[in-house]
Amino acid sequence: MLTTRRVTFRLYPTKKQEKKLHDWRKLHQYLYNACLSHRITEYRHFGKNISYFDQQNCLPEFKKVWPEYKQLGSQALQATCKRIDYAFQRFFKGLAKFPGFKSFHRYRGWTYPGLSGWKADTTGYHGALELSNLGQIRMRGKVRIWGQPTTCTIIWKNNKWYCSITVKCEVKRETGTGACGVDFGTLRAVTFDNSTGIENPRFLAKSKDKIAKASRQLRRKRSPNKKKRIKASKRWKKARQKVSKLQNKVTNQRQDWQHKVSAQIVSGNSLVATEKLNLKGMTRKAKKRVRNSLIGGECKTHSRQGSKRKNQKTGLNRNLLDVGIGNLTQLIKYKVEESGGVFVEVPIKIAPSQTCPNCGKKKKKELSERVHNCDCGCVMDRDAAAATVMLNYARGLGANLLNRGSQSSGQNHTPKRCGGFAKDWELKRQKPRT
Repeated sequence: MLTTRRVTFRLYPTKKQEKKLHDWRKLHQYLYNACLSHRITEYRHFGKNISYFDQQNCLPEFKKVWPEYKQLGSQALQATCKRIDYAFQRFFKGLAKFPGFKSFHRYRGWTYPGLSGWKADTTGYHGALELSNLGQIRMRGKVRIWGQPTTCTIIWKNNKWYCSITVKCEVKRETGTGACGVDFGTLRAVTFDNSTGIENPRFLAKSKDKIAKASRQLRRKRSPNKKKRIKASKRWKKARQKVSKLQNKVTNQRQDWQHKVSAQIVSGNSLVATEKLNLKGMTRKAKKRVRNSLIGGECKTHSRQGSKRKNQKTGLNRNLLDVGIGNLTQLIKYKVEESGGVFVEVPIKIAPSQTCPNCGKKKKKELSERVHNCDCGCVMDRDAAAATVMLNYARGLGANLLNRGSQSSGQNHTPKRCGGFAKDWELKRQKPRT
């Protein structure tokens, strides 16, 4: 069965090619803002809703007025128009804010939605990317499985050029016959049902001092201010790049660690059970603690913003986000499914951390209680007990190695989709209205 996967390569253009890439990025940014302005103007002044096809049909006439857009390719320009359509569809479905105009610094790149305008000369290990009207660009990167390229996205990020290519390939991943329950935390990032675990690497905590020092240096430089028409100083730009480099290093370290941990778990287990966590609620800011006092016969309210509870919650949120539980869960999930295994998300109402894995009795525990001690005589690590409860729940559902390859449980919701090019290309391009 063919699966679509995304792989990323680092591009190394020449100075002449890099200048042209920046010019193309600016043209796509202008087109994006023009499409957004077109939709807003038509609706506010004429009450007319502009669709993707309306703007796509305007492109031939648009290129006659602005001939520099001819070198970018028709499909790449259509993808930029479609990007605006995605933004409005997400807004109307309540998934994002109203689309806004993008500056050149915030516009990262463009997409080739088909095989026209580009070609990847590689077998998955380094190679070159050939773009129409630009030539070949040397690229470096290594992928585990290569296949048939379908789309290509050019990205400018952290003063570096990348190409993100989607390929259709047949994924093969080896796995074992084991089963495990996985509990995520902050003291230990991952704890298994057999009381073993993986320590929290704390990438952000280790780089916190360096980032704080670089941020202080950034605040001392002259920052840009559009309202006062103040341009950023060269030292501010240099200091900002330093902060960005440190933050991206932490991100890359965390992603590399997550991929290694997820591959390690899947390599020996065909059944993985974990808790379906509400990470947005868990990492919500602490509420202000309010106390009332009677002063001079009047009741006055005082808010304790700098309370100890707020500082503790901030530290807990930072540690949870440093592990990256959400992304780590998704990595484990798709790798288990690739290998034909079973991934089970235990509902939060089961309360694995409050349930005894031996007798099933529920007993509320404070977060500071790190040892599970039940009246039935079961004494074990709290996280390991929760992982055991998850594994028992998965086995109780009949999720064992006999039904490998079935769909994972916990997928009761239907994702909201905003359309795509495959659906649009089924329709013929309409003629421009006269």
